[in-house]
Amino acid sequence: QVQLVESGGGFVQAGGSLRLSCTSSRVVFSFSAMGWHRQVPGKQRELVATIRLGGSTDYADPVKGRFTISRDNRKNTIYLQMNSLKPEDTAVYYCTADPGGSLRSYWGQGTQVTVSS
Repeated sequence: QVQLVESGGGFVQAGGSLRLSCTSSRVVFSFSAMGWHRQVPGKQRELVATIRLGGSTDYADPVKGRFTISRDNRKNTIYLQMNSLKPEDTAVYYCTADPGGSLRSYWGQGTQVTVSS
């Protein structure tokens, strides 16, 4: 069983920054991709950012140019640097790890990010 432990959420004013961390109990190279999703109560989960095994990244349009996903292989950790935060970024952020193939993805427990206007 893989454990993903997130940290770094909190409360910040609009325009501020936060960095989320997600540490995996399994080496990150065992996953074809890792990423961050977010969810607001009453809405569907939204894919925010992805980093693939080879290092390529993708971002959802609302966060392009403001968020950066990165990976530290030695620490088995991925990060989400969030700058120029907006109230609409308020959500629970979840770390995910995709083993690839037909295997189900793993999810962390989530960390709350609240951005005040």
